[in-house]
Amino acid sequence: QVQLVESGGGLVQAGDSLRLSCAASGRDFSSSVMAWFRQAPGKDRVFVSTITWNGASTYYSDSVKGRFTMSRDNAKNMVYLQMNSLKPEDTAVYYCAAGSSRPLPLTHRDYYSYWGQGTQVTVSS
Repeated sequence: QVQLVESGGGLVQAGDSLRLSCAASGRDFSSSVMAWFRQAPGKDRVFVSTITWNGASTYYSDSVKGRFTMSRDNAKNMVYLQMNSLKPEDTAVYYCAAGSSRPLPLTHRDYYSYWGQGTQVTVSS
């Protein structure tokens, strides 16, 4: 099992940067694919980014590609999301997730077995 706690959200202006952190505990973290999802008010939770167990590969949604960077530090049991050039449409609750071995695409929310409680990001125009 994996337990996840996000932090680093806040209120910023358009064009600013934020760095989200996800602290993980549990014996399966270092072997798990990790991801960030986000959920805006009244909308579904959607994929943002994912990273392989060793950090060698990342994948981003088109809406954040080139602006967000996901990374992990397995020695510290941490996952990060560096968000630059933030836009008002990035406003959402951001969730950290740990993957499973289900035969699903890594962008699919049902691939992920464990979720954090979320951290709010608000970008004002």
